[in-house]
Amino acid sequence: MQTTLRWVPGPAFLPERCHSMMGPGGPFEIVEEEVMGTRHEVFARRYPHLRALFEDGTTRNGDRPYLVHGEHTITFVEARRLVAATAAALRSEHGIGRGDRVAIASANRYEFVIVAWAVIVLGGVVVGLNGWWTGPELEYGIGLTRPKLLIGDGERLARLTGLVPDLPRRDLGDATPIWFEGDPPLPDVAIDEDDPFVILFTSGTTGRSKGAVLTHRNNIHWAQSIALRGAASGAMAAETCEIAALPLFHISGLNCQAISSVATGTKLVYMPPPGRWSPESQLALTEQHGVTTWRLVPTQAWRLLEHPHVDRYDVSSLRSIVGGGSLWSANLLERLAEQWPHARSGLVVGLGMTETDGTGATAVMPGLLDIPGNVGGPPPAAQIRVCQPGSDVQVEDGLVGEVQIRSASVFLGYDRDPVASEAALGENRWYRTGDFGRIEQDLLFLEGRRSDLILRGGENIYPAEIEDRLHEHPAITDVVVVGVPDRVLGEQVKAVVVRYPGSALDADEVRAWAAAALAPFKVPALVEFRESLPRNVTGKVMKHLLDSLDPVPFAEE
Repeated sequence: MQTTLRWVPGPAFLPERCHSMMGPGGPFEIVEEEVMGTRHEVFARRYPHLRALFEDGTTRNGDRPYLVHGEHTITFVEARRLVAATAAALRSEHGIGRGDRVAIASANRYEFVIVAWAVIVLGGVVVGLNGWWTGPELEYGIGLTRPKLLIGDGERLARLTGLVPDLPRRDLGDATPIWFEGDPPLPDVAIDEDDPFVILFTSGTTGRSKGAVLTHRNNIHWAQSIALRGAASGAMAAETCEIAALPLFHISGLNCQAISSVATGTKLVYMPPPGRWSPESQLALTEQHGVTTWRLVPTQAWRLLEHPHVDRYDVSSLRSIVGGGSLWSANLLERLAEQWPHARSGLVVGLGMTETDGTGATAVMPGLLDIPGNVGGPPPAAQIRVCQPGSDVQVEDGLVGEVQIRSASVFLGYDRDPVASEAALGENRWYRTGDFGRIEQDLLFLEGRRSDLILRGGENIYPAEIEDRLHEHPAITDVVVVGVPDRVLGEQVKAVVVRYPGSALDADEVRAWAAAALAPFKVPALVEFRESLPRNVTGKVMKHLLDSLDPVPFAEE
């Protein structure tokens, strides 16, 4: 049997309620329409674009708090004024309009959200540059996407000193006090729902980052599918508050939190300046603001559980813990449920990716713990199947293959990379995730995530990029980079290096060489030296033969 997974409503979603919500005229009526040349399930009643979502959400939620960052609390109605004023400034000072790209390079701060919305309501495209990148990495992202304007904080702009000199740039901290003045109306420029609104970076099989182009439709469809799934669960509507520690240059931090919270009325609390996450801040902010939802990667979850003073904080407001970014072990989930039993029923683990605007599989209680290892099934108006890698041929249930996702949330493609786009999108716009799994009991189980991919603390790391950098060292003749298991981070980066004969190169020099060009999370934590690497007849390193080798450890970051 070859099963294509679809959403299955839970027992709380009674037939009469299902008909009233999803039947003809219902708020979540699902119909078929053409999307990018292919028939897709879509919601009949939907926002035409994100500006309409923003107008409606800020009106409905009014004086409720939206963004909290340190001493600043921005309500929804105030956010609307700030966005309109910033949009007017961007249009008058820099000529930003429909289709124009504006790159943002910054740590998390409330001004980032306002500026991003201002670009969106103008019909422009936000380019979310990874705030952890080095100067050359930022330069690469800018060169790929070719923005009209760069807006960044002082630290990120300093990294670009002497680079991309022809690109106009504004310091976020200096510009926004001026841009926030006045009370103009929101712009009324025409926007199509299939216009792009954001480019977010995701690593490819070559190790170089690719820019995934997402549309207004993508984000609106994802948000409605999540809203329907929540309504179908029988959960009562209530005011929600989330810690917003996920980076705003990631799909989870921007699309799934900062943007979608306008529709849900969710209060977002950011880490206080300088914005670095810590378990102490997570716990203290939860107590202070009555936070209802945590969104975590496994690294953060372990650090919270193992914090020496975890029981000193009142986190009784917590109702849900949403996990992503990596595979979650049954042990970790059980520990979370034991530590915070009031959030046990709200444990959720999801599989999503940038290219699908976060759409993927979601496992919820009680099945999350009752059937270990499953990541659930798709949300409404989405499908999941498992195929032979790189093809559209489904495999039998129980067999491992490549996970594919189909939804109106699937991206347009990779910016200026038609070859990669064609490889990622199969017939009828099935997205080939590169993740491997199997379908059993009408649930998806993951077997591995992109054979060479290293998942460290929620960050995707491709070895090829690190290998390319290390190969440039004059004393290195051969190298392979692999991931090794780490209980807290998920995986650590390990480099197995072959030196030129007579070289005295040591592990510290290897790490320093990598750190000069790569973000800190990509720098090998483990380094091992060998006289040669085991390769097969085609020249590929046989990584399974490296398993027995002892690493040279370094101190944790």
